[in-house]
Amino acid sequence: MSLNQVLSSITGDVEGALACGVVDLSSGMLLGVAHNVPYFTQSYMDAVGAAAVDLFRGRNITAVEKMLGSQRGEQIEYHITEMQMTSDNTYHFISIVPNKPDALLVLVTNRKTNLGMGWAAVRRNLPDVTPHCP
Repeated sequence: MSLNQVLSSITGDVEGALACGVVDLSSGMLLGVAHNVPYFTQSYMDAVGAAAVDLFRGRNITAVEKMLGSQRGEQIEYHITEMQMTSDNTYHFISIVPNKPDALLVLVTNRKTNLGMGWAAVRRNLPDVTPHCP
């Protein structure tokens, strides 16, 4: 299966799923995406990719990791591995792809989706996403 097919499968399997994509954290580029929302244009998806980079690799996150590292006496880099965001109408389940620290899986669902089911879908499908990431 191609990456887009894997992402389409995730979107199809999760009740309330709106989109699923993989972001390259070194560039902010989308490596693959599947969605069923007409207004999710390419420019919108590119902006979401850039926002994901800020959340996981942005200047403020890097500063916090450096502070943590100096307090602990060790280098801390890429400390955040998962995140969940909630907006008025959506949940965003976000996870670093295992063994691929520069790849991020993002699943966007409506607010009717069970949180546990969203996380279960992300974690269950990460092994299928991994081979498609640099």
